[in-house]
Amino acid sequence: MHHFRYVQGRLQAENVDLESLAQRHGTPLYVYSKATVEDHFKRLDGAMNRLDHLVCYAVKANSNLAVLNTIANLGGGFDIVSGGELYRVLKAGGKAANCTFAGVGKTRAEIEYALKEGIYCFNAESEAEVRYINQVAGELGKKAPIALRVNPNVDAKTHAKITTGKSENKFGIDFESVLGAYEMIAKECPNLEIKGVQMHIGSQLTSVDPFLEAVQKVVPLVQEVKARFGLKFFSIGGGIGIVYRQSLDSGDTSWWQEQGEAAPLSVKAYADAVVPHLEQLGLRILLEPGRFMVGNAGVMLTRVLYEKRGSAKVFKIVDAGMNDLIRPTLYEGWHQIVPTTKPATDVTEKADVVGPICETGDYLAQDRDLAPVKAGDLLAVLSAGAYGFSMASNYNTRPLAAEVMVDGSKAHLVRERQTLDDILRGEHVLPDDKETA
Repeated sequence: MHHFRYVQGRLQAENVDLESLAQRHGTPLYVYSKATVEDHFKRLDGAMNRLDHLVCYAVKANSNLAVLNTIANLGGGFDIVSGGELYRVLKAGGKAANCTFAGVGKTRAEIEYALKEGIYCFNAESEAEVRYINQVAGELGKKAPIALRVNPNVDAKTHAKITTGKSENKFGIDFESVLGAYEMIAKECPNLEIKGVQMHIGSQLTSVDPFLEAVQKVVPLVQEVKARFGLKFFSIGGGIGIVYRQSLDSGDTSWWQEQGEAAPLSVKAYADAVVPHLEQLGLRILLEPGRFMVGNAGVMLTRVLYEKRGSAKVFKIVDAGMNDLIRPTLYEGWHQIVPTTKPATDVTEKADVVGPICETGDYLAQDRDLAPVKAGDLLAVLSAGAYGFSMASNYNTRPLAAEVMVDGSKAHLVRERQTLDDILRGEHVLPDDKETA
């Protein structure tokens, strides 16, 4: 699952002590395990080896150049949702020809950039977008590769803010309307090349059932589109969930049962369920994992500043806030939080872990049974590799954290800590009226 373990009572990323990284680079600090990213990619890639396929990593989950370069070197493709993400992929050594461009609001500049770089395909999410891509491609004298994102109206049974495959979500074209949209492309859009069908039903799915339901529903549609218009690929999206509660001492899966937790959805169970339905298509199959690839590959280190004992609660006030990791506030996301020095006993106390941001919603955990940590202690917020730094902000004029990638016994600073001058760069006060009079 990951390469974070207590070794002689001290938490390590692969073979590097986390406390030493915090001392060298300060906190808050994101730390990623290269071996974990590689292991997750290889396991998913291998599980799909009965199919002609391409694993297209969802860049939005974690867009650090070192992460993207690691995946590019493994032969991975990329699922991008902006021109900026395409720029990152190219800077990291990835290929535009292995990129699919999703998102409901592509601008002219982004469409032009993607066409000039030669992306693999646009995944379009409305007929209006389809017509606009056709217009821009025609003006550039190019043929734009296109796939339609079909909304299968399948309930992924995940958090309301990360479900994407139901009719009331903003993503995709209704299942009942998508065939007509392909007919419109064939008749009215000479600057488009129909290349595929795409779907994505949501994120952090821990059961194979929604995946299977969506594939079984959409495969007949794909067969019809292929027969009528020709296709090269079918993208089944991403969404494989991860375990946010895990052992740091052993990889024994019996640990989850002992803790009353469900075992993680394995890539084998996922592949065993969906591959038989995909083999019959004779198409290239694309996957778009994000969280699965990097979620358990990262931790965020934060230092305890103060302890505050009130009449109602105990607060552990740390130097990382919702601007550094917004998932607990935005999604009620649960992250395991442990001290980097293994506690000598199992004694815990109930406390809130809160940050310095001037918001009541600024917390990393609430009513959590924690080891009795004190000011100065270092905590690791686990499973923070996905939607952690990539969703960070400068709220309260707080600099963005530094990022480190560990590769075996070596640790590399892959993003310098932002400075206050970095934050203010590009801002200007109004000129003095006396000077312009």
